[in-house]
Amino acid sequence: MSNKKILMIVGDYVEDYEAMVPYQMLQMVGHQVDTVCPDKSAGDSVATAIHDFEGDQTYSEKPGHRFAVTANFADVDAATYDALVIPGGRAPEYLRMNADVLKIVQHFDSASKPIAAICHGAQILAAAGVLKDRQCSCYPAVSFEVTAGGGTYIEPAVTMDSAHVQGNLVTAPAWPAHPAWMRAFIDLLAE
Repeated sequence: MSNKKILMIVGDYVEDYEAMVPYQMLQMVGHQVDTVCPDKSAGDSVATAIHDFEGDQTYSEKPGHRFAVTANFADVDAATYDALVIPGGRAPEYLRMNADVLKIVQHFDSASKPIAAICHGAQILAAAGVLKDRQCSCYPAVSFEVTAGGGTYIEPAVTMDSAHVQGNLVTAPAWPAHPAWMRAFIDLLAE
């Protein structure tokens, strides 16, 4: 497997595990991962939130850690990256309103480069218009955005630990799916 250059788009209140775990896993297998956030530069950080499944009607939210931004968003040239990762959490609700974020996602999709999105990350995919006639797994509360964006919602296993692959798109419902989600994404990177 040749090492790839991967872009990860984050924002304040990105889900802690959904940013940190893939960041570390992808580096562990030799890939370069640049993390970026609109209006932030290398050396800045974003606040994270920890979402947990504790038997309530939806996930609970707790304060997370600071997550480092490693590259300047303003300098991103999507053409220089091999793949894209979009974590979930609350950040996607406002990142999807950033025209530059949407252009980046559209570049990766039109170039058929691997895209890994998890949980609420599907909100960005839908806003970018890349889900039409595509299948997408996500956190169940985001299924409306998937179908409104012309996609087909893939319901996760009860344990939220499944991933779905269609072409260059690897999606998953939440952080319990990390093993399946990252395994599928790493396999796609190796093709």
